[in-house]
Amino acid sequence: MLSAVRVNGRDGADPSQDRADRVWCTWLEALAKDAEAALGAACAYEALDDRERNAVLDVLEIDAKRISVPRVAVFAPLLSVEADVDRRERIRSAMGSDVGPNVFVRARSLMGSTRDGDLVVLAETHMYLGFVRVTVCRLTPDRCVHWVRSDPLSDARDAAVPGCVVDGTVLELVPLRTAVDAIARALVAQRRLNGELPPHLRPLVELFDAAGCDENDCMQG
Repeated sequence: MLSAVRVNGRDGADPSQDRADRVWCTWLEALAKDAEAALGAACAYEALDDRERNAVLDVLEIDAKRISVPRVAVFAPLLSVEADVDRRERIRSAMGSDVGPNVFVRARSLMGSTRDGDLVVLAETHMYLGFVRVTVCRLTPDRCVHWVRSDPLSDARDAAVPGCVVDGTVLELVPLRTAVDAIARALVAQRRLNGELPPHLRPLVELFDAAGCDENDCMQG
């Protein structure tokens, strides 16, 4: 949908514009409750060039005032993939303090042991509104992290439940700090062996804040 935004502005001469405008606003409002729509918006925005991104922001800054959802729903998906410092500041400014109802989703984690002694860890951390980030990994304690999968936007109502099976392993609830400590030990060991951690492990490091621990403290050793 974002790719269909006219980069040269709106053209009210088209008689079908009113209908298209209603569809557009309905889609924007869906970003507040549909995780797939929000993730799709982020992916579509990420694929645009600089001129197209600026054009999208021009439109959204106007249209966000016309819909009945918090601005965080419209702008947070874009902020999650925007690296340009000036545009990030523009997005934050457009979003302002309109973050919607005070929804509290507690960070939680599940963990299980495989037959060969590895750990499979699943963590859910609140992003905004009713959305969470789901991060899953498999690690060998005090050695390395084998793989990481991250779903940046998922509906909190679809949370994993104790007893669920991931990678053939039954997971049970554990304190988030317990899971993060296991991850940190594996990351420290991997960094000692290979030097700098590869970028794909960054979602695991971001869990440290959710667990209430400083990255430097967690990665000491």
